[in-house]
Amino acid sequence: MRCRVRFLPSEKEIEIEAGEMTLLEATRAVDLPIASACGENGACARCGLEIVAGADAIDPSTEREETIKARNRIDASLRLACRVHPRGDMTVRAAYW
Repeated sequence: MRCRVRFLPSEKEIEIEAGEMTLLEATRAVDLPIASACGENGACARCGLEIVAGADAIDPSTEREETIKARNRIDASLRLACRVHPRGDMTVRAAYW
């Protein structure tokens, strides 16, 4: 199954195979800047994105993800792009796009 990921405010989109790519990989695939200091290991929390639509297309945040965000003072409502595998259409936002 394929799904579409839309990035705001850039309006870029990508179609990916559901569950096979992280949101971080999808972001890089459309040439948008995204921070990641830990090598996509989920430790730095720099890749936090707002899920605007399609939150039901991803797994809920894990306890580990919540701990990492708290430790790095990242807004709890953001999701770590390196931990999210879209399984359906979704829209995400970063203030710096």
